[in-house]
Amino acid sequence: MLELIKAGGLLMWPIILCSIIAMAIIAERFWFLREKKIAPENLVATVWQWRKAGHLDKKRLQDLRTSSPLGKILAAGLINQQYSREVMKESIEETGRHVVHDLERFLNTLGTIASIAPLLGLLGTVIGMIKVFAVITSMGVGDPSILSEGISEALITTAAGLSVAIPSLMFHRFFRGKINSLIITMEQEALKMIEVMHGNRENENAPGLQ
Repeated sequence: MLELIKAGGLLMWPIILCSIIAMAIIAERFWFLREKKIAPENLVATVWQWRKAGHLDKKRLQDLRTSSPLGKILAAGLINQQYSREVMKESIEETGRHVVHDLERFLNTLGTIASIAPLLGLLGTVIGMIKVFAVITSMGVGDPSILSEGISEALITTAAGLSVAIPSLMFHRFFRGKINSLIITMEQEALKMIEVMHGNRENENAPGLQ
């Protein structure tokens, strides 16, 4: 491995750095974007039970706010439950934008790595070919071994750049899709709570609240 890195030249180091950052982001996002952590099951039902039992006080709201992103969204609506449905919905949407920003954290960086890694590989290819032509100009093509350094640098950096870019792009799109799915789930749960609180659903028989 060390021999390949040396043969790839100086541009191998930024490519390796990109790979380390990409792996760290992928691992962190896998840990953070767990559905049970983002949108715990039956959270709306639990909140409704607290409200019916008269336990929905400031401490409960604070605990709900810090428990999960969905809890943060629901707490924003519950703080304004005495107001109209529209006010509740606006407060939920405002908090939801902040939650989505947290869910998308580091994804721009991962997307940037997916874009620049092949460009770094391409730059390494160009530099390697420049070295090859420089050797040809000065020494001719009589001995192919003298061209091997530039050719190796060109091929290795290209392969390394693509090896970083391809999984980075795959995981970037995977996390985008997962976040969109989580956003839809949280929207549905928040709307369910609003409808129940304002009597647009039967409280006792609301889906998921039994």
